[in-house]
Amino acid sequence: MEGMDLSIAAKRNHEEIKELQKKSGVNITDCYQCGKCSAGCPVAFAMDKTPRQIIRLLQLGMLEEALKSRTIWLCATCQTCSTRCPRDVDLATLMETTRQLAKKKGIIAERNIDVFNDIFLFNLKMFGKSPEVLLSALYNLRSGKLFQDVDSVPHLFLSGKAHVIPGRIKNRKAMRRIFEKCLEGRE
Repeated sequence: MEGMDLSIAAKRNHEEIKELQKKSGVNITDCYQCGKCSAGCPVAFAMDKTPRQIIRLLQLGMLEEALKSRTIWLCATCQTCSTRCPRDVDLATLMETTRQLAKKKGIIAERNIDVFNDIFLFNLKMFGKSPEVLLSALYNLRSGKLFQDVDSVPHLFLSGKAHVIPGRIKNRKAMRRIFEKCLEGRE
């Protein structure tokens, strides 16, 4: 097993991790590694590292390892980890912020999740909601899975659960303001 000088990693990544903490509003040193976040995570079974391990990597200055993990992409930001944390560490927000940093650096461990997220946010911005038909069609097109779930389309239309032309919310200006506010500190 190859060794690693943690003091070098900590120094090299100190400023970026400090910025990550600032953007997420999470002080990673508050976590004392109890593991409640990982024990309660409904998606932990599919992750390559547990949520507890991601925050530990960040505590040790091992930013690249955290950014390359599939875990930050698989996190559903369901808030279970944040709710169960005895130290009130908002790990869900930290995971989202870490995912945004990974994307900014071009490190995308789960391409289809990134594609889905981009389409979902685009739909929210355009319509104020994410119409399922449009979301599915654009995702299938961009992911190369053109005929995925095509057998359910007739039932969705016939039952009135899906519509060809998506409706829009009434106050789209408010939605634009929300997006602008969310994007303020990202660049």
